[in-house]
Amino acid sequence: MDIGHLLARELGADRVILRGDERLDAYQRDESPLAPHPCDAAALCRSTAEVALVLRLCREHRVPVTPRGAGSGLTGGCLPVRGGVVLSVEPMQAIKEISADDLVAVVEPGVITQRLQDAVEEQGLFYPPDPASLEYCSIGGNAANNAGGPRAFKYGVTREYVLGLEVGLMGGEVLRVGRRTTKGVTGYDLVAGFVGSEGTFGVITELTLRLLPKPPAQATLLAVFRAVADAGAAITALIGRGIRPRVIELADKASIDHVRPRSRYKFPADATAIVLVEVDGDADSLGLQLERIGEDCDRHGAIDIFAANDPAERRALWEARRLISPSLKEAHRFKIGEDVCVPRSAIVEMLGRVDRIAAETGVAMAVFGHAGDGNLHVNALCDDDPADPAVMARVDQAVGRVFADAVALRGTLSGEHGIGLVKRDYMPLEQSEQVLGWQRRWKAMWDPDDLLNPGKVLPARRAACSE
Repeated sequence: MDIGHLLARELGADRVILRGDERLDAYQRDESPLAPHPCDAAALCRSTAEVALVLRLCREHRVPVTPRGAGSGLTGGCLPVRGGVVLSVEPMQAIKEISADDLVAVVEPGVITQRLQDAVEEQGLFYPPDPASLEYCSIGGNAANNAGGPRAFKYGVTREYVLGLEVGLMGGEVLRVGRRTTKGVTGYDLVAGFVGSEGTFGVITELTLRLLPKPPAQATLLAVFRAVADAGAAITALIGRGIRPRVIELADKASIDHVRPRSRYKFPADATAIVLVEVDGDADSLGLQLERIGEDCDRHGAIDIFAANDPAERRALWEARRLISPSLKEAHRFKIGEDVCVPRSAIVEMLGRVDRIAAETGVAMAVFGHAGDGNLHVNALCDDDPADPAVMARVDQAVGRVFADAVALRGTLSGEHGIGLVKRDYMPLEQSEQVLGWQRRWKAMWDPDDLLNPGKVLPARRAACSE
């Protein structure tokens, strides 16, 4: 009996999608530009016990397992590159507990991030991580990839909010790690190891998350500049003043130009960069914060500044930022979005290097991102036929140069998307073979047969990198 029919017998025919069923196609792809990868079956698990059963049977039969949440990743992290079984935790959507006394939430991995945020805010609480896909990405996937978002500058990324985990290991063992308390230094920090491991160590089946009191008020400011260098100087000035916004977003001219036709805010014709700043806290303090931020922007050459406390006006300002990615995607035959991260002092230099790469390779680029922490979303745009190997070779060369330049500026290959399959073979640009070797040992400790999400994150030894 093949593994798909074995799982159908154990879990029920309605819980397993077999080869030949058109529904299986959705489990063979994600939001990355990579082609689908065929698998034998998808198991839709509703409990920790079912996850453990799938992991036990697949280990016994030496079948690869690819964990999957909402499938919203951009790096091919949930593609079944070696076939086998896709283990979906999407049906596990229970919010088990929200405790205002302990400031924690206990949730299953399939809970959609926006749904959790709405649920805790109804109780006057706050869960800060806010990836751009929060309306459809899942908490388990956020933890597996250590997701960030605009608010990470002030509040940090997902790892800072995961206190404890329940994890299914390859072979069926279930492990509980971490704690419920905010503080705790008992033993090694295994939670931090599982968060960001991209499903290569284990399958998350429950999360205990740290919450904060909900900030009572928010305000937003949009500043427009004629030069990226001026925008960078304004950001440096406001941070140097000691202001800690929860969001500092930056977008370049190419991004602005793509948004112009759809945005309610009408950008000046000579706009080359925008800075979007959001602050939160006591309502009485917001006006002074915005005044000081506006002063810094004005002093460094802003040609337009618009501040908003009203929720509708704030949404209009955010609309311009949130429209960038879909506008880029709709305007071009294909878009490859990468998320390098550089020191904040190197942002302007990195933007200049991206412009040079675009000019020298003929691949258009648009950049936006989280300027507060240097996380830049560099988008390679092309209208040529992606089936043409020469076209893709040119795009790959451009993207490889972006990665190499980010690392050369003492940055990193990814700030929040993860490595997955897309960036796997670029890892030697940033990490030594010694460091990669120790990570391979760590992976082998949890998964000695290399059956759990195989082929992700870590390159083959001494993998060649395209630059």
